[in-house]
Amino acid sequence: MIKAKIITSLEKVFPEGMQEGYEIKEIKGCLGETVSFQIAYHWQEPMKAYGKVQMEGSKEILDRTTVRQVELVPSQYPWAIDGDDGYIKKEPGLYPDLLRDLPNLGFMLVPDQWRSLWFTIELPKQPGNYELAVQMNVEEVEGEGNEFHAVLPVQVINQELPQVDVRHTEWFHGDCLADYYQVEVFSEEHWRILENFLAVAAKRSCDTILTPLFTPPLDTKVGGERKTIQLVDVKKIGDTYTFGFEKLERWIKMCQRCGFTHFEMSHLFTQWGAKAAPKIMVEENGELHQEFGWDTPATGEAYASFLKQFLPELTACLKEWGLQEQVYFHISDEPEWEQKEAYGAARDLVKPYIEGFQMLDALSHYNFYETGLLEQPVCAIDHLTPFLEKRPEKLWTYYCCGQKRAVPNRFMAQHSGKNRILGVILYLYRLDGFLQWGYNFYNSQYSLYNINPYMDTDAGCGFQSGDAFLVYPGKGGQPEESIRIMVLEEAFSDLRFLYGAEEKLGREKVEEIIRQTADMDITMNKYPYDPEFFLKLRENILTSCQPE
Repeated sequence: MIKAKIITSLEKVFPEGMQEGYEIKEIKGCLGETVSFQIAYHWQEPMKAYGKVQMEGSKEILDRTTVRQVELVPSQYPWAIDGDDGYIKKEPGLYPDLLRDLPNLGFMLVPDQWRSLWFTIELPKQPGNYELAVQMNVEEVEGEGNEFHAVLPVQVINQELPQVDVRHTEWFHGDCLADYYQVEVFSEEHWRILENFLAVAAKRSCDTILTPLFTPPLDTKVGGERKTIQLVDVKKIGDTYTFGFEKLERWIKMCQRCGFTHFEMSHLFTQWGAKAAPKIMVEENGELHQEFGWDTPATGEAYASFLKQFLPELTACLKEWGLQEQVYFHISDEPEWEQKEAYGAARDLVKPYIEGFQMLDALSHYNFYETGLLEQPVCAIDHLTPFLEKRPEKLWTYYCCGQKRAVPNRFMAQHSGKNRILGVILYLYRLDGFLQWGYNFYNSQYSLYNINPYMDTDAGCGFQSGDAFLVYPGKGGQPEESIRIMVLEEAFSDLRFLYGAEEKLGREKVEEIIRQTADMDITMNKYPYDPEFFLKLRENILTSCQPE
């Protein structure tokens, strides 16, 4: 016998059981919006079996509906010891996360285990009332109770989700794809794989992409390095450098084709304080060698001479390609207060060459911003309060493994509502962008070795599971999505929905509805994250938008 029920996308179904689960009776969304729901099921027979899914209903919905199995993945490090109570579980084990296409055999029914199927509908751009009928059958098992049937009304509201001027970047690691698939960097096969992964990121709300001018100096130990991935070809004759930008131009055109509009140039100096130059490979006398790296002082004469020659040529190309307003430069990731002199020296070195371009870096402390060294900070979400009190003209936020208490995040062990609430917070606090470092990081912490993300979801116990990647490297160079990336897309749909409502109701009214629905003033560390809140918020705003 199979027991099943239709639940929201915000539930996580564990094999040993689930919470009551917020059941839904209908699907509602805006024109062209992507919506998801689950069918949780429990197989109550002593032997495994296979289930099949059949769908009927409105053609406009059927043609836009996909169904995937929610697979379990292992986590050795799901929860930090000083984490808060917003976690479903804290123990190592198997966690629902991977979304995988259904095999021809059907989906597995395991005795006395709860599992779920994930349904995604890309709603049509025509308003109306539609219908989706879902039937689950157990193959080759006869008897009463071995099927489940449900009919879901699907309402497409005559309201668009507007494009909003809020950037979203999930740092992209092309070197990890070359390592996992065992292909040469920037071989034609690598370019194909890159585009597959970029297309999914753009589809799921990313509009800004980390661009590896040179191998990004990120997540390595001092003196360590990652696989070379360098879009700019460099040649040296004597003290003169020449540059080839053909790969960079191909990268930009590929990203634009996928849907990206903005570009982050990879960091010009090493992480955590701008102590050294990044790894840069140079051809000299017909031989390729590493010219700069950890042993190159950041503001030493050699690297300064290189930047003086490189940056004017780079910026000229970017201007020629019409990208001046769409490009961000990075100095060094997450500098600390005691590193302000080194950061300031590095920034002063490059600033004359990148005038007219935006500069962007992650940091956590307002006193660092007060030095005037950074006009556009990307502040850790648990350190935002002073930035909001004395707000910069442009303000981004980010979270990662360090933001494990109270504030929103996307760890596998957390309630999915803590992932989705990001959209509401970005809206309420008028933030200009969101950054997260791990779209597809498949290395251990500090990139000491490569990992298999299907077996290691925590970077060698370096980061809580869910921090380092949103997609898995599937067969044929195709990414497999997670429930976390789908919920994150819902967060950005909420953001667009709220801005769309603002055009009709005004900012004050939208904020009032959010506050009344939540029954609280939402802050970075106090907010609702139950599924009911998000459903009621949409409904309350739609009701207010109806003409009297």
